[in-house]
Amino acid sequence: MNDILDSLEQWRAAGRSIALATVVGVEQSAPRDPGASLAVTEDGLVAGSVSGGCVESAVVEEAQDAIASGRPRVASYGISDADAISVGLTCGGTIAVFVERLDDWAAAGGEPSVFDRLRDALHAETPVALATRLDPGGIGRKLLVGRDGAWGGLGSDGLDYGVAAEARALLALGETATRSFGLDGEPTGVEARIFIQSFAPKPNMYIFGAVDFSRAMASIGKYLGYRVTVVDARPVFATKKRIPDADEVVVAWPDEFLATAPVDASTAVIVLTHDVKFDIPVLRVALAGDAGFIGAMGSRRTHDARIRGLREAGLDDAALARISAPVGLDIGARTPEETAVSIAAEIVALRSGRAGGRLVRGTLPIHVPRS
Repeated sequence: MNDILDSLEQWRAAGRSIALATVVGVEQSAPRDPGASLAVTEDGLVAGSVSGGCVESAVVEEAQDAIASGRPRVASYGISDADAISVGLTCGGTIAVFVERLDDWAAAGGEPSVFDRLRDALHAETPVALATRLDPGGIGRKLLVGRDGAWGGLGSDGLDYGVAAEARALLALGETATRSFGLDGEPTGVEARIFIQSFAPKPNMYIFGAVDFSRAMASIGKYLGYRVTVVDARPVFATKKRIPDADEVVVAWPDEFLATAPVDASTAVIVLTHDVKFDIPVLRVALAGDAGFIGAMGSRRTHDARIRGLREAGLDDAALARISAPVGLDIGARTPEETAVSIAAEIVALRSGRAGGRLVRGTLPIHVPRS
């Protein structure tokens, strides 16, 4: 939704009729995960993607029909579909797509509408989960769930209560899933099928060292969906002009900054200074926290010196093994841009549980479902 929000707001302001198509289920392999969205106007404007191109034209037709008829529906596309020859997924999977008119959100949410509340939450980076009924008995009904409240309605108070509890549990994990409930919210029921999509704030990427490589790393980090902060103690280097794609450029000692910065399992810490007076203090702080990725640039000799310094500071082998250094996959990178690609690829591989080899030599499914 974040990637099409600007288009949705522009089209609504212009008075266009809009349909929204959202991936709500994936079987086997598919290019996009549940939650991926595509928006279509009645005059054929399109934003977003649900399949990376495999079935987009068919979804656009379905969306325009939904605008005309006002009828929400779940459509499936893939090798088991009767229309597989014309619109099937080349990667051999099946996707289920929920198609609806965006105007229908207002009826479920009152004033402000569920869409207005979701839009405001996304702009403010406030964690929320959006629950949508997919079963025929209440298809399209919505409940927007925050940590301290819920808006909209799914058909009964009991159902709202049960779904809100499950939505908050999924939101805490940053997960998107489909769940079944009874019509009064019974967790063992099957009458109400609910797609729950989590919208969590962007994960943080902290880049230490405002060097040439940081500009490229900030660009690709932002492209991957991170909120990117670049930190350097040297004011002459730590400027927004030098690193324009960073969300924030901070003049501070790296270790002092990281000691008070928000860090969790989704955080990426990337040390590009390759200067032990900066590296060792910031790595000590990083290893004391929960960052999911800790990488440091530099030669093997440089990293050996880091390791000696960190051992002298009392860190053990288990802690030191969390550092990826030299950081990045072995793709022969030389330029800042190539190095940023190498580091980004390692981050993606790590969170997907992959080794990072060439697909042509692999045997696992290409697309890994994301939690």
